[in-house]
Amino acid sequence: MQVISTNIGQPTTIHWNGKQEPTGIYKYPVTEPIFLRSSQVDKDTVSDPKHHGGTFKACYLFSSTHYPYWRERYPALDWDWGMFGENITIDHMDETALIIGATYRLGNALVQITIPREPCYKLGVRFKDQKIIKAFVDHGHPGTYVKVVQEGTVQTGDLFELAEQEYHNLTIYNYYKMLYAREKDQELLKIVQRLDAIPQRTKDKWKKYQKKGP
Repeated sequence: MQVISTNIGQPTTIHWNGKQEPTGIYKYPVTEPIFLRSSQVDKDTVSDPKHHGGTFKACYLFSSTHYPYWRERYPALDWDWGMFGENITIDHMDETALIIGATYRLGNALVQITIPREPCYKLGVRFKDQKIIKAFVDHGHPGTYVKVVQEGTVQTGDLFELAEQEYHNLTIYNYYKMLYAREKDQELLKIVQRLDAIPQRTKDKWKKYQKKGP
């Protein structure tokens, strides 16, 4: 897998529910390398630190493979890489193969797969259509956040290569599907609780879905 684009967002003000709000979702390609820090991408905008940035959401990756599907649905938009708010666009990245906790070499940084991104109204603002939220969930390919294990630079053309695999069934795809499933997979819930790559507060939220044994 290869880096297709590195994307940075400048502070942008949007209008939502009668209020003005800052956002960093308007990311666009940059020609220079970007630097992955432990809490966020250097020089990128994180306007909502409660939901973006930090140790487990330091950088957001999205696959270029999914772009044709969305271009067909929204042909009138001015398309470029970074449309989904991703810092890094990667060719042929597949959420069904991304196991939570696995580590990857990305440029000269080392990153760990953590959790998928859950879409919010700001994605709808960028796409000028709030219906994209449900469509994005239904499509099932949300990209992934990563933890930066080793800080470093990433640029277009760099490789995204597996460094150390985890051996369980909790992929980004499976986790994302479970988020919106009425019945939660009890075996996957057990895996969630033992993974250091998932924030403790997130694990705590999942506990309410675990069924007690006989």
